[in-house]
Amino acid sequence: MAGSSGKVLDFEEYVRNRQDALLRSARRLVPDPIDAQDLLQTALVRTYGRWDGIADKSLADAYLRRVMINTRTEWWRARKLDEVPTEQLPDASVEDGTEQHADRALLMDILGVLAPKQRSVVVLRHWEQMSTEETAEALGMSTGTVKSTLHRALARLRQELESRDLDFHALERVDRGRERCAA
Repeated sequence: MAGSSGKVLDFEEYVRNRQDALLRSARRLVPDPIDAQDLLQTALVRTYGRWDGIADKSLADAYLRRVMINTRTEWWRARKLDEVPTEQLPDASVEDGTEQHADRALLMDILGVLAPKQRSVVVLRHWEQMSTEETAEALGMSTGTVKSTLHRALARLRQELESRDLDFHALERVDRGRERCAA
């Protein structure tokens, strides 16, 4: 029984020390903040059951990220496909009006166009700043697959950004035309 309480205390200390960083990782994997909290909680519950099996606790973050990615993928596969694609995407919400938050909201929205595997690679390589090798290990794929997946994902993100920029400029021209007609 003493071993069990040691496990609990060890895990609680880990969570207390790493919860902010882990929540940021979860937030990058799912766009909704409530879903990110749910994702982290689910990953923590799953990880707690395997805590004694993680011999090198310095790898706990990587293990938890992998659990979050797997969980998010399970959720994505299980979701009902009642979403209807539209040509016009809704505007990204900006909570406090700062440009940084607007950029972050746009980026999170644009990441939604990626497949889960692509999104995972982009998040681990660019947000978590993991090397190609670390990303490959965390996702259970070869470094070549990471590189090609990242290449395709970044190309898709560029295409989406260009598409949105063109839509924005077309809307600006229409607005200017309306202003001239009204004057």
